[in-house]
Amino acid sequence: MVLRPASADSGGAAASAADKAAALAGLFTQSCLTYAGDPAGLRAWAAGKGLPPVPEQARKAFLLNAPGQVFDASDDEGKFVVVSSDDGICSAVTDVLTQAAAVPALEAALRANNIAFRLVIERDDKEIPEIHDREYLATRDGRIWRILLATVKGAAGGRAMMTGAVSP
Repeated sequence: MVLRPASADSGGAAASAADKAAALAGLFTQSCLTYAGDPAGLRAWAAGKGLPPVPEQARKAFLLNAPGQVFDASDDEGKFVVVSSDDGICSAVTDVLTQAAAVPALEAALRANNIAFRLVIERDDKEIPEIHDREYLATRDGRIWRILLATVKGAAGGRAMMTGAVSP
């Protein structure tokens, strides 16, 4: 269900991690960057792509009980969701990914979409120390986004999330 550029398949775990990272970055740029600040547009896009809503319990967990909708965007590369909060913030999430795979995939996707970006903050999460955060400021055609890449630290990785919000 996730649309992304084709990648060369070199086989093995490294290719699989790179493919999954590219899938997450592709989902993020198509959904969250395109529709950041426009939850109605994002939800129409998800419906048009045939992305079903997740069960209520999962919706509440992804949104931390805040109002919004969550869509299942899983495909052959793995489990993915798009989180659309009512305030216009959007996240693309996958179940297992390493920072080593996620960072180059996100930055390559931004470059491929002619989005200028710079890393503004990199640190371990203040509330959950096993999470590492990278925050970017990104621009294209006068539009400005704040992007957060959150990954589980360590070689095994864990849940990874790319979040986009329109910056005033």
